Amino acid sequence: MTKLRSLAFNIWFVALTVLFLVASLPTHLMARRWSCLVGKRWMDALDWGLRFICGLRFELRGRVELLAQPGLIAVKHQSAWDTMIFHKISPDPAYVMKKEILSIPLYGWLAWKQGNIPVDRKGGSAALKKMLEAAERALARGQQIVIFPQGTRVPPGAPTSEWPYHPGVAGLYSKLGVGCVPVALNSGLFWGRRSFAKKPGTMVIEVLDPIPPGLSRAAFMRELESRIETASARLAAEAGG
Repeated sequence: MTKLRSLAFNIWFVALTVLFLVASLPTHLMARRWSCLVGKRWMDALDWGLRFICGLRFELRGRVELLAQPGLIAVKHQSAWDTMIFHKISPDPAYVMKKEILSIPLYGWLAWKQGNIPVDRKGGSAALKKMLEAAERALARGQQIVIFPQGTRVPPGAPTSEWPYHPGVAGLYSKLGVGCVPVALNSGLFWGRRSFAKKPGTMVIEVLDPIPPGLSRAAFMRELESRIETASARLAAEAGG
């Protein structure tokens, strides 16, 4: 049954995405808020499909109010779902994403219009400077900057020695001069990394206490990793993963 449900959802997901991307084209000539609204309605429809096709829901816990404030949000990354859900749970997210994504027709155009932040992983210090400048503009617009510190989807329980936290998040933390909101989750147990199957259950996102500004980069990285990894392991254990 899970395979059949997953197949039905994947068909729904592809058709839905194509429909919304085509429908988004006129918004490229309009104010940015209209492109952001497309992302929200797309995520609403995606969430409906997960619940009614796959039996897969999500639950928000913790300092949820922090997701509505302009600032820096550092998120554990286990699933493709993580890269979409903030369109639903934050008012105006700006994802830090690979520069190559913005070159994808339709999807990349929409992501650029929404104010997402490109990063060139091979571009060195010049690329980091551009990312920081884009993040400053997003923060000035009142956006929530969403970054995945490990840079890629990581299997639940995988050691950080193999999937380390990258220093880009510390660069944003230091440059922007704001606190950082760590976010733990267990989405990879249900919508796995590069997995066809979408397992029924409840994915949990837990918003942790913010890390105040002003820490050294090394201290910040230690605190961020400790908080996210500890909470994510607890959520996985709770779900039986």
